[in-house]
Amino acid sequence: MHPEKGWNRRHCTAALAGMALVGLSIGAGAQDRTTTSPTSTPASARSAAGATLLVLGDSLSAEYGLPRGSGWVTLLGQRLDQTHPGWQVVNASISGETTSGGRARLPALLGKHHPRLVIIELGGNDALRGLSLQQTREHLQAMVQASLGAGAKVLLLGMQMPPNYGADHAARFAALYREVAKQFKVGLVPFFLSAIADKPDITEWFQADRIHPTVKSQALMLDTAWPELKKLL
Repeated sequence: MHPEKGWNRRHCTAALAGMALVGLSIGAGAQDRTTTSPTSTPASARSAAGATLLVLGDSLSAEYGLPRGSGWVTLLGQRLDQTHPGWQVVNASISGETTSGGRARLPALLGKHHPRLVIIELGGNDALRGLSLQQTREHLQAMVQASLGAGAKVLLLGMQMPPNYGADHAARFAALYREVAKQFKVGLVPFFLSAIADKPDITEWFQADRIHPTVKSQALMLDTAWPELKKLL
């Protein structure tokens, strides 16, 4: 689904509102649980390749409410083992994270992991906390610029706002990702949840809170990001 077609009102409102509530209750006290995906590639080969992929996201990438090791980032590591051996995936996502928090944490992550590719999945919590579009834009720009400056390629995973925030505001929010991607010539997935947002049976694709995607949804989320991601490997 493309941004201009909109997101199912019920799913969009529930999911983003829930991300904000989770962010308010968890984000402030959350610790950076940076994890590295298991890989079948020998350590010497990974070191020689120097191919680290860093994921900087919020609850959608931090396995919120899921069994450990079942999220889309883990599935990404497994797929890379099969299709592009030598890549190491570092998941530095935190539930409740905003673009401001991601921007603050990114320099240390770049310095520690020296990634060749950075995936930025942030912005949903900005929208629900009422941060200005300009603030979100500036934080996204800073993160992209810092990643490029460190020699990494970048993929932005876009989000959408609930339609009840106003069609014009929602359209401008969605456009942020397209504009930043175009400005820096980086990869873009316009709407990361497009594959599950309009599914008729919400209970199959979202957890009991009707907010966070289920285990079943994770493969579809990865498939949504994969075509653009593959271009950057």
